[in-house]
Amino acid sequence: MKTVPFSYDKLKKIISEFPTPFYIYDEKAIRENVRDLMKAFSWNGGYHQYFAVKSTPNPSILKIFKEEGCGVDCTSLTELILADLCGFSKEEIMFTSNVTPSNEYVLAKNLGAIINLDDTTHIDFLNNCAGIPEIICCRLNLGEDIKYQDKVVINFRSSKFGSTQDQIYDGFGYLQELGVNRFGIHTQFGAHKRDADYFGNNSRKVFRFVIDLYNNTGIKVDFINLAGGLGIPFLPDDSPANIEAISYSIKKAYDETIVAAGLDPISLFTELGIYMTGPYGYFVSSVLHVKKTYKNFLGLDASTNSFMSPARYNDYYHITVMGNENEACNCVYDVTGALCEDRDRFAVNRLLPYTKEGNILVFHDAGAYTYSHSYNFNGKLRPAELLLCTDGSVKMIRRAETPEDYFATLKF
Repeated sequence: MKTVPFSYDKLKKIISEFPTPFYIYDEKAIRENVRDLMKAFSWNGGYHQYFAVKSTPNPSILKIFKEEGCGVDCTSLTELILADLCGFSKEEIMFTSNVTPSNEYVLAKNLGAIINLDDTTHIDFLNNCAGIPEIICCRLNLGEDIKYQDKVVINFRSSKFGSTQDQIYDGFGYLQELGVNRFGIHTQFGAHKRDADYFGNNSRKVFRFVIDLYNNTGIKVDFINLAGGLGIPFLPDDSPANIEAISYSIKKAYDETIVAAGLDPISLFTELGIYMTGPYGYFVSSVLHVKKTYKNFLGLDASTNSFMSPARYNDYYHITVMGNENEACNCVYDVTGALCEDRDRFAVNRLLPYTKEGNILVFHDAGAYTYSHSYNFNGKLRPAELLLCTDGSVKMIRRAETPEDYFATLKF
């Protein structure tokens, strides 16, 4: 059973001050989740979590992670600027980019961020535009299929990300000649998975590569960045990831490889995004119209331009009809917005309680990759973002867009 961190009466008070639609994030739950993660990985003395800025790029959210001792994972110039403005500096910033322009490398170098090279052929490009830092990371493409339950999750040979093992051998040797004395390896094998063995088995592959790297080049890495991909339970009957079991599985792989090879200690990093904020964000919208033709439609005061994941990825997001939580779900609806596009649907053939105009719908698990994927098709405007603070108060952390915002970049 999915619940919300506010009562129906509390939500109506919030809406009286901040009209729907809006996103609202649960600060207390986010902080508690960070602390549980840190505790689970405390066995690794150098463990560090870099929150994926792209998942929820709001300064108020980033400052929560800053206060809880996390760093940030940035992918672009604007994300680097945002990190800098929020007080992150030097090795608190991981710059994991691809097809990177020179001005982004320059800013990352000036901020002292850890630069994670997606392509070892960028070494000369980086050196020419910004100079080579003393610490650097390279992204590994394992060159194989990552499977889960006999299904291919990641086909590395068709992925645009990372460099081959041989390219990293050569690249690290060249970087060492250019003055690098601290190295890291990064790889992404997660894909919204929650199974402990999945992370243990695939971490073992990375750890074995690090051993091979040392045996072939004599270079021992300072850190291994296991990136993100730790998923959340979207369906009501799904079980959440057991972070302690996942950490234990990774530790077992670490002990059987890195420790056994005499390379301990090596710091472990993660770049988790949806796991950190996804379950603790909610999208709130009101029913504007009810339409009955060949189907029953709930037309909201929001469109999927503000919350495009259900339409683009066909993801399931659980819906609570506030005030009707205990009523039987015996009515079938398509939940839609107002875009001139028939795919503009938050849910299709969804069983909900009887719902009428004015009812308030809350979409669960909307705390990551939701607002950041929003767009302005049809001239539709992005909604506000709110923070449910630990003391129970609510504050706006991003106002809703206005028509003036929409026209601001036009030269007319």
